[in-house]
Amino acid sequence: MSEEREILTWSDFGVAVDDLARQVVDSGFEPDLILSIARGGLGLGMGLGYALDVKNLSAVNVEFYTGVDRRLPVPIMLPPTPDAIDLAGLRVLIADDVADTGLTLRHVQEFCADHVAEARTAVVYHKPRSVVVPDYLWRATDAWIDFPWSNKPPLRRRSESAPSASA
Repeated sequence: MSEEREILTWSDFGVAVDDLARQVVDSGFEPDLILSIARGGLGLGMGLGYALDVKNLSAVNVEFYTGVDRRLPVPIMLPPTPDAIDLAGLRVLIADDVADTGLTLRHVQEFCADHVAEARTAVVYHKPRSVVVPDYLWRATDAWIDFPWSNKPPLRRRSESAPSASA
């Protein structure tokens, strides 16, 4: 991993959402549902929902990252998960903040694969090492990314015994 950092501001995030929405529109893809990967993909999913006039939004909580460049051996989907029957036949846009290793995106793609008519992916950042090349991406980088929603420590740390849902 590179020592340099990519700094995403709230203003740049707005530009990224607009650009990603334009890419989706220009491609002709019309999602029925935006499935955000929590936590990092929630803001993107909301922004794309408004920009693409999609009111059917859902989230899946996948735990993988445990710190800066620290992760679990494999991504783990945490409950509650969307009901597969609710996804049947839909065109789904999977939204996340970054395709770093790509393992989280691939995990969610595999979850959707047997149920949806079509699934495409949108991310703010894509890293060259990712096993998934997103259908829509704003920027490519090899740097660690400081997102505006996670660049400061929590105001209160949850106890170690509390369930974790970091993404």
